[in-house]
Amino acid sequence: MATDGEPERHAHAGKKLRFALILGGLTAFGPLTIDMYLPALPQLAGELGATEAQAQLTLTTVLFGLAFGQLVAGPVSDSVGRRKPLLVGLVLYLVATVLCTLSGSVFALMGLRFLQGFGAAAGMVIARATVRDLYGGVEAARFFSSLMLVTGLAPILAPVIGGQVLNHTDWRGVFVVLTGFGALLLAVTTFLLPETKPVHWRTPARLGPTFRTFGRLLAERSFLGNALTAGLAMAAMFSYVSGSSFVLQDLHGMSPQTYSLVFGANAIGLVLAGQVNARLVGRFAGESTLLLCALSGATAAGAVLVATALLGLPLPFLLAALFVMISSLGFVMPNTTMLALAENREISGTASALLGVCQFVIGALAAPLVGLGGAGSELPMVLVMFGVVLLALTAFLTMGRRATSPSTTEAAQDEPAGAAHGRGRPGRR
Repeated sequence: MATDGEPERHAHAGKKLRFALILGGLTAFGPLTIDMYLPALPQLAGELGATEAQAQLTLTTVLFGLAFGQLVAGPVSDSVGRRKPLLVGLVLYLVATVLCTLSGSVFALMGLRFLQGFGAAAGMVIARATVRDLYGGVEAARFFSSLMLVTGLAPILAPVIGGQVLNHTDWRGVFVVLTGFGALLLAVTTFLLPETKPVHWRTPARLGPTFRTFGRLLAERSFLGNALTAGLAMAAMFSYVSGSSFVLQDLHGMSPQTYSLVFGANAIGLVLAGQVNARLVGRFAGESTLLLCALSGATAAGAVLVATALLGLPLPFLLAALFVMISSLGFVMPNTTMLALAENREISGTASALLGVCQFVIGALAAPLVGLGGAGSELPMVLVMFGVVLLALTAFLTMGRRATSPSTTEAAQDEPAGAAHGRGRPGRR
């Protein structure tokens, strides 16, 4: 028999799902923008008369745009609210992406890709800050894990989607698809995503205080440790994305279809791990415990990867170790985000921006390392992956680990950002 509270619970669940889909789409901006046109780089270079190095620089500029855009959008959203900078960023992304489809030179494309990344950064950083506005403690950790359901596939499947687009059109068609994605997100954000940072929670945006805030965050041992852990975990993902196609297809003779199945299996593992994390956190273990277990598992898988390459073990050993490592990242990313932002609720936009910069800069630095070791072995890829997860485990153990996870401390930790300021003041929520 239905109770009086059921309609309210269904309405709350529907609203939460809507937020998860919108915020998941916003956080997927970066991976889609970076990876979707990777299969088109040779074609792009040929049509624009560019060298391979020049074509690769269009990737570098979008990464710089994503990094610097987060540094701007995060603090601004703490000052003026979330909606205005988010909508401005989406419009900038849309305009830059349309111009990318019309670009006639690789140098113009470099500049437009920077602007594209700068606009996409607003969606990524403000989505994370919005979660901290709405939820605290266990609820925030679970919501970050729920976002993995939407965003976990993006960095894995983006190159595959780009390759399918190229079956029907040229490299400009990839930017047409990204234009449609940006337009859809602009529409749903405009009409369905409310402001989540009321005026009385906002902090003034001034350049000096902003840089001092960055400095304070980097001097905070827990934040720095978790930011480094997240960045190094992202480096493992970038190394996998950039190197696995060559290793599995060229070295091990996989067909594109079989490779796509392996890619998909690892993507499913990543997403399922995020959902398992959402069920476990706060019930059976805190964020720190789950994160330590995941990093230990990823490090062990990395050791197996290196052993497989050195000893020439059969392909199933390599595939199993890759699956364990990629799946482990489904535990690492939401928990590092929660731990990094837990003590910085009033400046969650700024903290989220700095966290995003660490992820993209460290992750981007790892990808070229895979190619430096030559093309005759999987050893360069697995060494980089093992090295960065070992560094991630070290960073977490030495700096990021807390004696008590946020989800298991006092009840105040379950409040959303700024809620304490509104306690006892009717009408502020």
